[in-house]
Amino acid sequence: MESGNSFRSDRWASDAAQLRSKLDGDVVLANDPGYEEARKVWNGAVDKRPAMIIYCASAADVVEAVKFARSGNHLVAVRSGGHNVAGLSLCDDGIVIDLSRMKQVSVDPARRVVRAEAGLSLGEFDAATQAHGLATTMGVNSDTGIAGLTLGGGFGKLGRKYGLACDNLLSAEVVLADGRRLLASAAENEDLFWGLRGGGGNFGIVTAFEYQLHPVGPALLVCSVLHPYHRARDAMRFYDDFCALATDELSVDAALVTAPSGERFFNISACYCGDHEAGERIVRPLLQYGAPAESKLTPVPYIQIQAGGDSLFPRGRRYYWKAQFLHTLTDAAIDTLLEVYARAPSTASLLVFQHVGGAIARVPASATPYANRDARYDCFPISIWDTPSGDDAAIRWARDVWNAVRPFSTGGVYANNLGDEGDDRVRAAYGENHARLAALKARYDPSNFFRLNQNIRPSS
Repeated sequence: MESGNSFRSDRWASDAAQLRSKLDGDVVLANDPGYEEARKVWNGAVDKRPAMIIYCASAADVVEAVKFARSGNHLVAVRSGGHNVAGLSLCDDGIVIDLSRMKQVSVDPARRVVRAEAGLSLGEFDAATQAHGLATTMGVNSDTGIAGLTLGGGFGKLGRKYGLACDNLLSAEVVLADGRRLLASAAENEDLFWGLRGGGGNFGIVTAFEYQLHPVGPALLVCSVLHPYHRARDAMRFYDDFCALATDELSVDAALVTAPSGERFFNISACYCGDHEAGERIVRPLLQYGAPAESKLTPVPYIQIQAGGDSLFPRGRRYYWKAQFLHTLTDAAIDTLLEVYARAPSTASLLVFQHVGGAIARVPASATPYANRDARYDCFPISIWDTPSGDDAAIRWARDVWNAVRPFSTGGVYANNLGDEGDDRVRAAYGENHARLAALKARYDPSNFFRLNQNIRPSS
């Protein structure tokens, strides 16, 4: 591999100039104005220095970027929203192929289909589809990119009703490691299409997605309940029982949280995708249980719901987490969770339960690479802090929580919540699908050119 210093030489400056002449987009080198801003990603704890950032404005630009990187045998990272917690969309001394300027979106309301380029954020995507009263499953932070979310599976508030983002994917336009452009769908390049629906960025760079849309909104019913920490044990038992019987229209996330004062709570946040009157009857037990410190039930615009986590997770703060799936919250698990959360080093840190199942669980595990469909919760501690001096304590706490909860987990993990955690954890994300994915990798990317991701090594 070339070192980053080589990109400062006259030869590399000349090559960058030639590359610029072939692009509709732009190239930023390490000594160019704007480089420091260009190398930032969502997680402020990530500090990597790529030698070159190629901003693509079209699929043709992506082809040129791939060919350029291959010609020099350079390390390549692919960036859209840049939300991977470990910063896998950046690299030191290599090339970043950035899709964030590719934002064309076209909605066909009659067919309930949308074509969306890979640079769109969730917020931009949702705004375009909601203009027609339509939506499909996306995540919970409007700043996230649709590309990484979809390629890793993608669950959010609509997942229990309509399945994962990848379950709603109809086709994908892809640039392969050899520079070829393909369309992958159920009718064309079917094996690649299978791999893209949860297999991450292992098989190529998706430049555009086509999704099935559903009538949603404009407002959904939202219920939030805040239980004091000394009542959290019983509230968590009730939460688990309630989630076990929840209708598909209902997504009931929860978290152990801390107020700025230092007081801790168990927070339940339910979102009902359906008739509001029916939803009020269904969520009423959440409001009636116990003696909550706060409770609220109100219709909220879907776009606002989708941006609800933005204030908790702004760009530039420092983040770390480790995730695992749970089938249920046993008494022993609840006791463990409460004990480890009480040691959180920052009032901003959370212990999150994302409610999955429903329609997600009714898709066979082999239908897509996303294998952990039988889980009820994605459970993970999120350390959030602001200065490098807090790194050790924040990371150690999240790892300690993960280790303490591990005996209660399914053993599986959501690929989109993986950091840089090694092959065993990648296998835990894909289960029995891993061997098929490794064979697919050997067909489409035998040299593992696309390896800065939740990497699946090509089978030999």
